[in-house]
Amino acid sequence: MRLPFRFVMLAALGAVLATGWARAQEVTFKDPTGDDNGPGKYTYPTDTVYKPGSFDLTELKVKQSGDKVNFDVSVNSALDDPWGMKVGFAVQMVFIFIDTDGKEGSGNTKGLPGLNVAFASKDAWDRVVILSPQPPGRVKSEVEIKGGAMRSAIIVPNRTRGSGRTISATVDKKDLGDGDITAWGYQVVMQSNEGFPAATDLLTRKVNEYEGQHRFGGGTDGDCDPHVMDVLAGDAMGDKSEIDAQHKMLAYECNADGTPKTMATLTMVHKK
Repeated sequence: MRLPFRFVMLAALGAVLATGWARAQEVTFKDPTGDDNGPGKYTYPTDTVYKPGSFDLTELKVKQSGDKVNFDVSVNSALDDPWGMKVGFAVQMVFIFIDTDGKEGSGNTKGLPGLNVAFASKDAWDRVVILSPQPPGRVKSEVEIKGGAMRSAIIVPNRTRGSGRTISATVDKKDLGDGDITAWGYQVVMQSNEGFPAATDLLTRKVNEYEGQHRFGGGTDGDCDPHVMDVLAGDAMGDKSEIDAQHKMLAYECNADGTPKTMATLTMVHKK
């Protein structure tokens, strides 16, 4: 039986709208290679488990499917599990900060413990998703102990996995908040999984003046430098000009006693 023309057209229109909606629920940001040096001079630890490119962020992809949101973060090196974490990766630690409301001053302008970064008032974050190879229970316990007033804004996925060059996790949309994920602001902070962190640090690895077996180098031995190897910057299109934008964003100044004089201040990137 042939359907009336108007029903055929309505069905076709519905399919087009559905496809458009599906596409509207995915956003991708790129980052240039070779900028895994923080403000410009950071170096990797000397142990061979920290392979070149391990902390070189190349892409963030966020996709909503129904009531779930998936995060994929890619790096410029094949993932490995030298420490037996059993989730497909080991040395990386990823923080995905999200500005869900776009309101200046609404949210947090302070970074998480151990990162030594701030956020611009116009880019205050409302949620942060942690992609860690540590068991979720360990990460949640650290958040409870060290997260302070930010605890409720920190999301730890029930499962994080690595495959190829990509670290992935899925969370409930309701935990992120209302709104269109493609309208939100994002920032990715590349760090390293530290199983024995300082008492005040949230499973993060320190940057010192000189690199060591398990310490990044090129920073200071005080607590004023950002403990960050790579971030999204500029228009997040992967253009080489974004390297300079990253270095400027992560610039910092220290007082004589090693405390921060001017902290590295991050901004969000948005879908163009």
